[in-house]
Amino acid sequence: MAEKRVETSESIYLKKIGDRLKHFRKEAGYANSETFAYEKNISRAQYGKYEAGANIQLNTLIKILKAMNVSLAEFFDDFKEV
Repeated sequence: MAEKRVETSESIYLKKIGDRLKHFRKEAGYANSETFAYEKNISRAQYGKYEAGANIQLNTLIKILKAMNVSLAEFFDDFKEV
């Protein structure tokens, strides 16, 4: 019998971070994550994982947001509690 995976609040937050990364990438004019990552010298495979909700270090998030010209305050604005 398959085991059900229960989402933790941590995984929900990571998914929300991924959704915000995707939102700001598209807002910056990049239709896909591979083009954005390639042009900003970020690992394409890893960046795709971040958008999918993989764990991300704060310094990596800051590097990505700088490439998007987005501040931490703007990124977390409208970020609701889980």
